[in-house]
Amino acid sequence: MVAFLDQGWLDLHVELARDLPERPGVTARVQRVVTGAPGGEVRYHEHVVDGQLVEATIGDDPGAEVTLTLSSADARLIAEGELDASAAFMQGRVKVVGDMGKLMALMPLTQSEEHRAVLAELSRQTQY
Repeated sequence: MVAFLDQGWLDLHVELARDLPERPGVTARVQRVVTGAPGGEVRYHEHVVDGQLVEATIGDDPGAEVTLTLSSADARLIAEGELDASAAFMQGRVKVVGDMGKLMALMPLTQSEEHRAVLAELSRQTQY
């Protein structure tokens, strides 16, 4: 088991996503800011290249093209598969700053059954 929102959780996410199908052109550097977590704000970034999650690391990415900010409660609901990330965005529960085009380019990936299966497995191995 890995703890939600720590580096071990991010490492497991990268490992589980390793076999996702390639999606040429789906490339972005995404900064995530999770507010209200038990230990305080959590900041981490992800780098997706052609649909492959190649990096996920605690901290800030000065090269991030888009930043997503959400509450820890909503981050957990998304991680558990109880809240769709796109729906959370449409409801104003995820704040976006930066290149909206990069975020939109990720949608085919995040809406795929393969991606949802990775998140489900990640959730099964996560201690919340």
